[in-house]
Amino acid sequence: MARKSVVTGGAGFIGSHLVRALLERGDEVHSVDSLVGGDVSGRRDARATYHEIDIRTPEELVSIFSGADAVYHTAAIPRVPYSLEFPVESTDHNVTGTVSVLTAAARAKVRRFVYSSSGSVYGDQTTMPLVETMAVNPVNPYGLQKYVGELFAKLWAETYGIETVSLRYFNVYGSGIDPKGPYALAVGAFLLARKEGRPITIFGDGTITRDYTHVRDVVRANLLAADSQKVGKGEAINIGAGRNKTIQSLAEMVGGTIQYGPPRVEAHDSLSDNRLAKELLNWEPEITLEEGIAELKKEWELA
Repeated sequence: MARKSVVTGGAGFIGSHLVRALLERGDEVHSVDSLVGGDVSGRRDARATYHEIDIRTPEELVSIFSGADAVYHTAAIPRVPYSLEFPVESTDHNVTGTVSVLTAAARAKVRRFVYSSSGSVYGDQTTMPLVETMAVNPVNPYGLQKYVGELFAKLWAETYGIETVSLRYFNVYGSGIDPKGPYALAVGAFLLARKEGRPITIFGDGTITRDYTHVRDVVRANLLAADSQKVGKGEAINIGAGRNKTIQSLAEMVGGTIQYGPPRVEAHDSLSDNRLAKELLNWEPEITLEEGIAELKKEWELA
């Protein structure tokens, strides 16, 4: 009998990849998405059941979650700049929404809850790589919201008995990334600029570093986290490639003319220590940034 799995944010970038992976292994998949981030073409899979509802309505979620083996909570209003401009709205979705999903999952007696957190919880740190034993120091509302979600996930495991685990993603990219809008991720924005023959805009001097992690590696981490016997008590685990690159080098990989804009309020450097993911999940990254960008350039017909 097929396992029932639920993905919140299943019409989003990471969520849509996760929905497909669950379908491909034979699960009965339900996706919950309010489409607040838009309904991007190609992200919905006809084999899954979609529920267009707001995650902040736990009474509606319980019936959807009933009988589910795992809930993968990827739904969020993402991006640091948006959280700085709209702190109230983003906190409502990212914190209240997470509590709502956790509550519904516990009431529906879901076995395990896998939470999509972020490396942004670390904020500015004086030493690299970033390891889970460090004290977090978020420097923007988004990082704080994600960390609060981790605390709720841990508390729900302790208080309500639902198994939970939090995955701290580092700069996820890959096929289907949204390149448009004022809060588009660098990889998507750079590809679109190159495709349209515009200069690539780097905010700052190009020296900030990020640990770019391919979405297929992130999806694999989710599947492993749902089944690992070594987690379930609210553990927070880095999911990062373990190699950081400057934004300048990323732009050069994409190719084209580069211009510079004012720096943004964000941590200067990021590099994950992913040893705990290996220990607890038996997970290691498989796709390098060079391989991932080459694949995207071919997809975008830029190679």
